[in-house]
Amino acid sequence: MMPENQYPLRSREKTMTGSTRQNGTSGAETIDPRPTQATKRSSPFLPTPLEGRFLIVYPAILLFGTLFSVLSPETRGAPFDTARQSHVQALAPSYFARKDNLFNVLFVKRGWLWITLAFGGFVATHPTFQNPRTATRAAIRWALVTAWWFFVTQWFFGPPLIDRGFRLTGGRCEPAHEAVARGTADTKELFTAAACRTAGGNWSGGHDISGHVFLLVLGSCFLIQEVLWVILKAGSKVWGRGDDRSVVMDDGAVKSAHIESDRTAVHHERHLGIGGKFALGVVGLATWMLLMTAIYFHTWIEKFTGLVVATAGFYTVYVLPRWTPALRNIIGLPGI
Repeated sequence: MMPENQYPLRSREKTMTGSTRQNGTSGAETIDPRPTQATKRSSPFLPTPLEGRFLIVYPAILLFGTLFSVLSPETRGAPFDTARQSHVQALAPSYFARKDNLFNVLFVKRGWLWITLAFGGFVATHPTFQNPRTATRAAIRWALVTAWWFFVTQWFFGPPLIDRGFRLTGGRCEPAHEAVARGTADTKELFTAAACRTAGGNWSGGHDISGHVFLLVLGSCFLIQEVLWVILKAGSKVWGRGDDRSVVMDDGAVKSAHIESDRTAVHHERHLGIGGKFALGVVGLATWMLLMTAIYFHTWIEKFTGLVVATAGFYTVYVLPRWTPALRNIIGLPGI
């Protein structure tokens, strides 16, 4: 006869076996001792909390600049040319309110060149990019962000998206409009801001998305993404946070982005190096010029739409791949 306490033991074994099978594991497997880890993981559909801290800086700068332009007696009292979305240059309240200031001419007007040089310098000097797969995917992300900048500000199967939006909201080139009617100007002068200004016209009447805000936000955000995640992946922390990105896998499971890394970062990859420091210097100058743009140029709604269009590019290249495995397999994630 079996001891009476054997039946409860078998019952407990059966119960435990059934429980582990329901969880999809065997009795020999180790259960994760950190059950709350998943609840602390950031959403793959939204920017991480650390990214949120950086992103909030942009609207804060635009808000501060707009308030400053209204509250400052010198800025408020200076005449504003609504056709050119700037103060009358001869009476500009500040050196930075002049379109011919050196920072605007040498940096902002050639903004994407500086962004590209900073990115190229970081890729060329940081050991992370000795991995050909990592470097190739970084180049693809640069190409995508550059394409968005090009389509918005330079060309989109004709006029760029900024000029198309201006025309769709009722804008036109005033003097060129009459000149075309007289037959003394070409019709293309009606459709692009650059051609309009070349013809001596005024690009007015529609909603003019701030190209400066778009460029400075998109470019600085791009560099922050490419530099920040590389050093965080290697173990560095910013504001007490490391790499907390999450991704959606092919089976729908949400896991840490580290799971897709095919290499282990080494200690010296935490350092920025000369390329990373130069990139952050460009980010700093871009942030300063964004503040100057917020104070002296464009209306608040034009600056806001410039921010929105830039943020759309950031989300598409850096957040969308986290929950779209097919896209992530092509362009990857920074640092991984």
